[in-house]
Amino acid sequence: MELYHNNMSVCAQKVRLVIRAKGLKPVERHLNLRTGESHTPEYLALNPNGVVPTLIDRGEPIIESTVICEYLDDAYPEPPLRPRDPLARARMRLWTQIPDTGLHHACATISVAIAFGKQMEAAGGEQFKNRPNPSETEYYRSLARERLDHPQFPEGIRYYNQLVTKMARQLNATTWLAGDEYSLADVAILPYIIRLEDLALFWMLDGARSSVGRWLDRSKQRENFSAIADYHDPKYLELMGRAGREATPRIKSILAERR
Repeated sequence: MELYHNNMSVCAQKVRLVIRAKGLKPVERHLNLRTGESHTPEYLALNPNGVVPTLIDRGEPIIESTVICEYLDDAYPEPPLRPRDPLARARMRLWTQIPDTGLHHACATISVAIAFGKQMEAAGGEQFKNRPNPSETEYYRSLARERLDHPQFPEGIRYYNQLVTKMARQLNATTWLAGDEYSLADVAILPYIIRLEDLALFWMLDGARSSVGRWLDRSKQRENFSAIADYHDPKYLELMGRAGREATPRIKSILAERR
């Protein structure tokens, strides 16, 4: 088994959480996304989307983090990360689809706008070369240029705000997102909440939404959280925290606006 990944990628964090929960030990191949290592011809032959992670198991590449997580639970069923009850499993899948239907885009938008835009411009655009999706490339170029002034930045912040409210409603009633057991639902969302913490936006979990903070604490106490903690890069944490604190007044102003 091989895992092509990046230490700070939220999608790679999802897959590593499952791998650690299963006790698997793949050969890890870390890609530097800033220098475009996910867009080389060799990697695109494995993953035509040019993104991480990619899992190679039994000689076959498996792509898309949500698909990889379900594959791992099928191929390596102990311990199970999906509820046995069909209704609970359906609730789990409602959470696992959230990153693919809006959350990942919102996370990328606020991460680049707040913290990584200057860095991406300073790198001379290497991370944009040979990307398979030209419209996506232009979107990230514009984010790197405009940062907090980009028209999609407020939408990304509002999306996150709505997600945290939705999570709090669920976690006021259950221990984990799909019920009383840790599952792929929690795996799917956890890296995106960690990104809020990395960006010094943990204050979004205060007050009526504190149940999300308690869920985060429980998640960190699990052994498989090492899949995130062991890979955190202090340089990026310092960058994200500083930039997030600088952006906080603007973010609070966005959230205070009536729409």
